[in-house]
Amino acid sequence: MLSTAIIYHSSHHGNTKKLVDAIAQGHDVTLIDASAQKRADLGRYELIGFASGIYGGSFHPDVLDFARNNLPVGKRVFFLYTYAGLGSAKSIAAAAAERSAMVAGAFCCKGFNTFGPFKLVGGTSKGHPDEADLENVRRFFAGICG
Repeated sequence: MLSTAIIYHSSHHGNTKKLVDAIAQGHDVTLIDASAQKRADLGRYELIGFASGIYGGSFHPDVLDFARNNLPVGKRVFFLYTYAGLGSAKSIAAAAAERSAMVAGAFCCKGFNTFGPFKLVGGTSKGHPDEADLENVRRFFAGICG
């Protein structure tokens, strides 16, 4: 298996952390919480993941800043994200492109959301990520580790 690090930000309901933990179970993966750790030497890793919920159409600023400040040039990367409505990895893909990274793939799924007015109705996407989502992220990871 490729030496792997996953840089993540997970708040609110821990949706993104559920995906990251599902991958880490049974694999030797280094997990780095971008909100707690701003610097790391990623040079020794063959595969680097960036994981976040979508905030205003973008990855969390902590993850984006971490990528811009720590990602070595030419590394192989992948993206994980959870979303409430529409989701996109454009922001993190742009940060990775600045470092000439090779994108191995992206995985996304709905995540439980109680932001803003959604709190008044009990939230959206209750129960997500669910067991099927977690199994799918494990399959995704196995596929890019080849």
